[in-house]
Amino acid sequence: MNTIAKLNYVFSGVHARSLTGPLLILMILGMMVLPLPAFLLDMMFTFNIALSIMVLLVSIHTHRPLEFAAFPTVLLLTTLLRLSLNVASTRIVLMEGHTGPDAAGKVIEAFGHYLVGGNYTVGIVVFIILVVINFIVITKGAGRIAEVAARFTLDAMPGKQMAIDADLNAGLLGEEEAGKRRSAIAQEAEFYGSMDGASKFVRGDAIAGILILLINVIGGLIIGVVQHDLDMSTAARNYTLLAIGDGLVAQIPALIISTAAGLVVSRVGTDEDISGQLASQLFSRPQALILTAAIVGLMGLIPGMPHVAFLLLAAILGGAAYMVTRRKKQAAAQAVAAPAAHPEVQDASWEDVTPVDILGLEVGYRLIALVDKTQDGELLRRIKGVRKKFAQEIGYLPPSVHIRDNLELRPNTYRITLKGVAIGVGEVNVSQFMAIDPGSVSATLPGIATKDPAFGLPAIWIESNQREQAQILGYTVVDPGTVVATHLNHVMHTHAAELLGRMEVQQLLDRLAKDLPKLVEDLTPKLLPLSTVQKVLQNLLDESVHIRDMRTIVDAMAEHALRVQDPHELTSLVRIALGRAIVQQIWPQADELQVMALDSSLERLLTHALQASPNSAGIEPGLADTLLREAAGASQRQERIGLVPVLLVPAPLRTLLARFLRRALPQLKILSHAEVPDSSNIKVTSILGARA
Repeated sequence: MNTIAKLNYVFSGVHARSLTGPLLILMILGMMVLPLPAFLLDMMFTFNIALSIMVLLVSIHTHRPLEFAAFPTVLLLTTLLRLSLNVASTRIVLMEGHTGPDAAGKVIEAFGHYLVGGNYTVGIVVFIILVVINFIVITKGAGRIAEVAARFTLDAMPGKQMAIDADLNAGLLGEEEAGKRRSAIAQEAEFYGSMDGASKFVRGDAIAGILILLINVIGGLIIGVVQHDLDMSTAARNYTLLAIGDGLVAQIPALIISTAAGLVVSRVGTDEDISGQLASQLFSRPQALILTAAIVGLMGLIPGMPHVAFLLLAAILGGAAYMVTRRKKQAAAQAVAAPAAHPEVQDASWEDVTPVDILGLEVGYRLIALVDKTQDGELLRRIKGVRKKFAQEIGYLPPSVHIRDNLELRPNTYRITLKGVAIGVGEVNVSQFMAIDPGSVSATLPGIATKDPAFGLPAIWIESNQREQAQILGYTVVDPGTVVATHLNHVMHTHAAELLGRMEVQQLLDRLAKDLPKLVEDLTPKLLPLSTVQKVLQNLLDESVHIRDMRTIVDAMAEHALRVQDPHELTSLVRIALGRAIVQQIWPQADELQVMALDSSLERLLTHALQASPNSAGIEPGLADTLLREAAGASQRQERIGLVPVLLVPAPLRTLLARFLRRALPQLKILSHAEVPDSSNIKVTSILGARA
């Protein structure tokens, strides 16, 4: 009973469908070995014709080649099916051909007798024409297109992968969507490579069809004359017509399948199938229809021409042009909106006082399409992705980005504002793409030279038809919406501390209180006011330390709040609690921490300066200049060898040096010895040794 249940499970649902391929292969191999009756052969030939028509229709109604990714396998299976049918029909033709033209079934008889009128000379000519069309025209062209497409797809893969990585790093894509895009790129390359190889099967099938025709004719003549005592004319008529019928019934489906292959590899992917593309691109221009109708009509007026055919077609084309023109005029009339009535001017009120946006994006009039919902503005979706990624990386939800048009800006310019003040300005060309040079491009491109507004990298504005070439050369190619979104993401990370207001801090504490109510209750307002908590968090963000671990941050503040109320001292204590996370943020996977350090004499001078003036912590100008110069030189040396510039100092000096070096060297990280976990291995790569 258990075995029967397992068999029922195997042959049900998805498992039954998974047996389709093996059963089809077994059927194809069986037809090559086992003799088939004429009726079953008719059914298989009919199935072959229906299958080829089905493949052609599916090819016509696909929007993109990858929607029919199984086509190379289908091409191979249909070729094997035709060859197995040829073997089975050849067996019947040679064994039973002496009995008459219906020896191999009604389908072969119909193709050999009715389609060519029983004239085997005409049949041979028609067969040769079909083979030439299939072999030389369609199959060769489709194979060449697949070969070129496969080569260009493989060449463009690195650039496309870099573009996906850039979108992922900018927060425009999630990990799942990025994985899907990478998989689609790999599938595209595999598809065109498979199509290039599969086209060789069709060529071989055409050659095999010619050889099978010759074998059937010559073998039939020998068998009919020698074994069945037929005269030469009777044997030639019977076997030749049967061979021609067999060849035609195989070549016509082969021609249909080859046409489907050409349609799949030659089309450009859009949101329309082939029928929609033809209707929207070929028959949607009334000027072309009118000119064609005029030319055909003039040809119909020439003496000796078939007037009815030409003039009738000219009338049809003229009517089609009239209908297209009328439809366009109706659409334009419906698009004209009625002028809005001017509202009555109201007296000024407090409603007219507009609060300043915390975070704003102002665009010139040519960039309105990027942020217009009615025009499917791509930038709106990207900004949502930027805010989501910011919240995941930094640890709090940033304010919403208020977008508005600004006619005072140049048409292609945008401006990012923080509390009404511009903190970022850029310019993009809506109809072009920005090709960014990451420093490893192999050649230059023609276009408008510019710079990436986010990071200042050299870039070029290029046309859309140059995108594939730019990716092959190593450029990172991004669209205008991505340029603006990446700039916004960079600005938000740079000003993360200013974006953190009291409302966001309160929301962070409220969220933490849902899980740890006692911890939050003990901290504020009992031990620390909300403003102090906010200042500590802002200090952390100023030094590029994320605040995702709010439990550790609040726990550390609650532990030291009874004796320390100064936000800067609290920040230093919180950094020690977050030391492991800070080190991992700087060195995600490094086993050894390669840092810069202070010379002992310089360390003593700075400690003495701090002790002499603990409040102002002033540094003598000459010493400050030397310290800044050596820190800059050491940081550049670290970056040249691919290391993050990190200066490791004693805990009392960390805050002093962080304030002093932050503005001049924003890329330099200042760590204290207390912040480094005991399990970490430290290697000093350079020493800052200024002399007073």
